[in-house]
Amino acid sequence: MIYVVMPVGSYHGWGICGKYTVKELSRITDVKLLTDDFDFEIIGDEYDYRLLKSKLAPEDESTAIMKNDIQKNIDYPVLQGILGNTMQPRCPNFKGSINVGYVFFEDNILPESYIENGKQFFDTIVAGSSWCEEVLRNYGLKNTKTVIQGIDTTIFNPFFPEKEYFSDKFVIYSGGKFEFRKGQDLVIRAYKVLQDKYKDVMLVNNWYNQWEFSFNTMAASPYINFAPAPGNYLDVTNKLLNDNGIDTDRVITLPPYPNIMMPRIYRNSDLGLFPNRCEGGTNLVLMEYMACGKPVIASCNSGHKDILSDLNSIKISNMHPVTFSNNNEVAALWDEPDMDETIERLEWAYHNRDALKKIGKKAGEDLSKLTWEMTARGFYDILRQK
Repeated sequence: MIYVVMPVGSYHGWGICGKYTVKELSRITDVKLLTDDFDFEIIGDEYDYRLLKSKLAPEDESTAIMKNDIQKNIDYPVLQGILGNTMQPRCPNFKGSINVGYVFFEDNILPESYIENGKQFFDTIVAGSSWCEEVLRNYGLKNTKTVIQGIDTTIFNPFFPEKEYFSDKFVIYSGGKFEFRKGQDLVIRAYKVLQDKYKDVMLVNNWYNQWEFSFNTMAASPYINFAPAPGNYLDVTNKLLNDNGIDTDRVITLPPYPNIMMPRIYRNSDLGLFPNRCEGGTNLVLMEYMACGKPVIASCNSGHKDILSDLNSIKISNMHPVTFSNNNEVAALWDEPDMDETIERLEWAYHNRDALKKIGKKAGEDLSKLTWEMTARGFYDILRQK
């Protein structure tokens, strides 16, 4: 038996990670799921909903662990999601025979109290990328390992990579919630260069961000005019694009979709553009896009480095350091992708579409090996160690 304390869902990274971790671990051993919110709308699929519901801990046990401040100890291994870079488990009063935490973070300047949390609460901290693991080790947390996220190869696969729509266009896809860290400002600036030169260029974006504080971090961008106005997501995005000279008649702005609906979007594009400044994980959107046999231009930094190779991607390699501040305090040191190199790579891709197919084919082959089964097996091996 393994207890798993994670969110589950289909619309954001942690939820997807929790859903597949529970599904795949339950193929190996008995699992009890403890999670904050659970209903059909969050899961979005009847089969996944039924399976995950069958793994939920009984309500009285769940309430005792999730809602109360009383210390609860059990004689089974526990895998918990960690709350950002705090190194604090989702249920700090819940301990098992072995305590393993799973962490993703981008704010890589860690106070001593966070390091002490890691030592106090966990036997092993599992990082979502080798970059995260390196940060933790540099702070003295030596009992840490890396287990990267997987992809669902039944949904994201390279078997039908050709476009059904926009066959006469060069379609650039950009995903991830709109924020400074994700680098959509570089996407806008680079895309405009191509838009102004070539009439067959289109942009498809999936940038929905429900967290206003995160959205507003884009005020730090040196590349775009960021003056958002109140309104619905589509209107806010169109204004932002218009303010930066983007022809919205050549843009498709997508609403939030569950990730199982995204392969059709990916396959109807020619190229994914991911000039992210930092990824504490391996960027699940990037992974799922590449798994569909589609080529990417991506920043070779942080968690991206666990996925990108010279053959399966077009790397943005030139970086310079950039600081990120939170509440007027420096919280992170990231790598800023070079704008000129980003534009150069994008222009090369536009003129070398046959080469893109070869890169996409290799991406699909490589990502087909990075499954959620592999992720679950990595957790299981750590959780069973004595």
